[in-house]
Amino acid sequence: MNTVRPEDEVVGICQDLIRIDTSNFGTNEGPGERAAAELVAGLIAEVGLTADLYESDPGRANVVARLEGSDASLPALVVHGHLDVVPALAHEWSLDPFGAEEKDGLIWGRGAVDMKDMDAMILSVLRSMARDGRKPKRDIVFAFFADEEAGGTYGARWSVDNRPDLFEGATEAISEVGGYSAEIGGKRAYLLQTAEKGLAWLRLTAHGRAGHGSQINTDNAVTRLARAVTRIGEHEWPIEYTDTTRAFLEGVSELTGVEFNEGNPQTLLDQLGTVARFVGATLQNTANPTLLSGGYKANVIPATAEAMVDVRTLPGQHEQVLAKVRELAGDGVDVSTIHDDVSLETPFAGNLVDAMVDALHAEDPGASVLPYTLSGGTDNKSLSRLGITGYGFAPLQLPPELDFPGMFHGVDERVPTASLKFGARVLDRLLTNY
Repeated sequence: MNTVRPEDEVVGICQDLIRIDTSNFGTNEGPGERAAAELVAGLIAEVGLTADLYESDPGRANVVARLEGSDASLPALVVHGHLDVVPALAHEWSLDPFGAEEKDGLIWGRGAVDMKDMDAMILSVLRSMARDGRKPKRDIVFAFFADEEAGGTYGARWSVDNRPDLFEGATEAISEVGGYSAEIGGKRAYLLQTAEKGLAWLRLTAHGRAGHGSQINTDNAVTRLARAVTRIGEHEWPIEYTDTTRAFLEGVSELTGVEFNEGNPQTLLDQLGTVARFVGATLQNTANPTLLSGGYKANVIPATAEAMVDVRTLPGQHEQVLAKVRELAGDGVDVSTIHDDVSLETPFAGNLVDAMVDALHAEDPGASVLPYTLSGGTDNKSLSRLGITGYGFAPLQLPPELDFPGMFHGVDERVPTASLKFGARVLDRLLTNY
């Protein structure tokens, strides 16, 4: 009998997922995730497992399946991914963003990095274990969520609020944006995500006196909004070190021989190449204006004007950061919350961390593994509301010349086929042994 290993089908599954357009515009409009969810559920059913496919809203589909473990006394592990992707403008890309073409040993397409690569790894391992009758030590809950790219309202958050039974007995989870390799000081290191910043998407609404554009108006909503946005966008947040970021920079210092100078972290960031893009944003809180709107005619001063601000907060600092943003907005500007979610931080220690490190070392002996903080967010935020501790672990061994961080939500997103196969082997080892 020919055994189909996870690495034998991970590339094809990844391509099939990318070819399904699941663009999430953040407005509950667009294709939705239903077609991708049906593909996932079909791949699971094909190997004899039952998958629960459910919608939170028409087209917004999620899939959850549980693989029973051999020891019912052990807590369950959630292994999850999201099926939606951010939109892609085809004219900006070198290849069709939903074509999933293989070129130069890489799969090109929206979701190749974020995160249909990991979805494919999860599915390939699930199918292999079920097909071969290999029981994990503990129950594993495999979840594929909708709507992660817009905060999980129709995906993980909805599932936690409405279907908590699906995650019964689970205490830990693994998902995206961790476990990938980077070259640091000429050596390969894997970055395991043990923390992520909190987020708040805010709406600023400035009020003023409406009037004719030709008149003197000292109570102009657009002017007031512009001042508020400028103050917020130009505010210099201080450098602060969380436990995770400090441990990461100390590890970089050990790998490179460059001293960790708390007063000047740039000396270490310079050693990170493109990874500095992720890590640099975790040294401080951030508040970035992202959208402006106001008025409807060139010669009419509007009574209101609006802006959106994307705020990302270090663990333990959420409320004080939001208070500072409100202060910077000033009088005459209302600040309301569109979406708000927690920060996460857990120690770089414990049985699951040890198992992830061991699985990486089995495929890449001698490589370093460092904890790091994610400047963005994942569906682990939603699962944390059930007391589930989440990590970022989508293992990929990457060529050093590939700008991996730059591909998240970027143009010409792509992932090496060899990296997918590496990740499938690592994930298979982890889920078999933990």
